Amino acid sequence: MYFDSSIYSTQFPPGSQSIGDKDLATLDLLRANLLSPIVLAFALGLVARLLRSELRLPPALYSSLAIYLLLALGLKGGHELGQVGWATIAKPAAVTLLLGCITPLTAYFVLRRFGRFSTADSAGIAAHYGSVSAVTFIAAQQFVSSMGGVAESYMPTLLALLESPGIHIALGLGVLAKTRTATALSVEEVSVSAGGGGTATLGTGPEPVVVPPSLLQSLHEVLTGRTMILLAGGLVVGWLMGDRGWKQVEPFFDTGFKGALMLFLLEMGMLAADRLGELRRVGPFLLAFGTLVPLVHGVLGVLLGHLAGLSPAGATVLGAMAASASYIAAPPAVRTTLPEANPTFSLALALGITFPFNVVIGIPLFWGFASFLGSR
Repeated sequence: MYFDSSIYSTQFPPGSQSIGDKDLATLDLLRANLLSPIVLAFALGLVARLLRSELRLPPALYSSLAIYLLLALGLKGGHELGQVGWATIAKPAAVTLLLGCITPLTAYFVLRRFGRFSTADSAGIAAHYGSVSAVTFIAAQQFVSSMGGVAESYMPTLLALLESPGIHIALGLGVLAKTRTATALSVEEVSVSAGGGGTATLGTGPEPVVVPPSLLQSLHEVLTGRTMILLAGGLVVGWLMGDRGWKQVEPFFDTGFKGALMLFLLEMGMLAADRLGELRRVGPFLLAFGTLVPLVHGVLGVLLGHLAGLSPAGATVLGAMAASASYIAAPPAVRTTLPEANPTFSLALALGITFPFNVVIGIPLFWGFASFLGSR
């Protein structure tokens, strides 16, 4: 929602869309996406670390950028929600929120069951796939427009709705899994310290046993963490302040967003490069995951969009949103809540596999499926 759609200028008048024209349009769109400032900033960070440069953002600046990006996303989403009547978007909004719940759960299950990833890495990747890529959203909008379709005007509102829920569901899964693991370990340590048959008194030995937080405490951590407060709270604030209030802060939270995002992605590129060796060991599985899981999510998004009354163009865009993976809202949220999660996995998947797959293959497939459903 913060990207300049003017760079996607490939349009075709009705009746002039030959196969060659469509292929050229796809290549132009892919090139524009991959040469966008944020992707290039990520690549620069990656290269800088591979060259063993001493470049690194100060921790305080990195933390400040994360706060700024999360609050900006929340405020912008809330402002957009205030511009559309709730009755108009009730059904599409409901299926969008449903998608925001389904996609992180399925991603987490596949990663844990079949990929054998840790709970932190599974939750971190699932958070990216539970959220949405604004660039993929723009690419889908341009594709359906070039095909003669017109998506509903409130699609950016659905983009705002899909941005946050999947992140928090995935992070909640990760925090709860860590809590259960810590509890099991503490019980085992208590048993050992008691000699296997006696009772242990916590905190009386030379190394006291640390009791992990309860399930309720873990839920409180997720719901009151800065990620939830900034995204969900920003959404409410943006909705309440209305158009007049948004115009007062728009120069700071909208105009400066891309520059801050470039700095953030620069640091994320360096973080990803530090752990590239781990990506090689699980490459084949991640390649399959980064294509097949988005395909399933996208088809489900198209189907639910059709059932909610969206046009084929709108259903295609919703499917592309469900199939996409975030590299804007999710990274700072994961980094804040699950710092032990490997950013290489999620960013390499989102930017290197899923994003180009959706632009080249996924979006045209979703359009074909949506058109088929619309003709029935």
